[in-house]
Amino acid sequence: MRAVVQRVLRASVAVRDQITGEIGKGLMVLIGVEVGDGERDAAYIADKVLNLRVFEDDAGKMNRSLQEVGGAILAVSQFTLLGDARDGRRSSFIRAERPEAADALYQKAVASWRGQGVLVETGVFGADMAVSLVNDGPVTILLDSRRTF
Repeated sequence: MRAVVQRVLRASVAVRDQITGEIGKGLMVLIGVEVGDGERDAAYIADKVLNLRVFEDDAGKMNRSLQEVGGAILAVSQFTLLGDARDGRRSSFIRAERPEAADALYQKAVASWRGQGVLVETGVFGADMAVSLVNDGPVTILLDSRRTF
């Protein structure tokens, strides 16, 4: 499972010009599920996102987690995170999990965050979405449950 995590001042996602999720200060998390991923991968990503120390402390150092600053998460599924463009000019998405299985693992991560008291807004799985955000910093972190990078 892969995630692109961005520290944001605000973020929103809309489907057909209707906002489905919107947050203020927090983390924008794009999530891609790879063939073979399971509940352990979802738990790894959920824990990493929740405990990343990417928010500044009083000394201006990135030492605080999302929960410590009372931030929210905007979670958006994005199968294109598993795109492979190393050969040719068109990405291959053969490593992206089937929609049903991917949605179930995406929902596991969302449920984990909500279960720990975090406000989580979401996009609509499989929909064509318009994502807007103001990256704070900018801070962008790449995560992979298989630790390939």
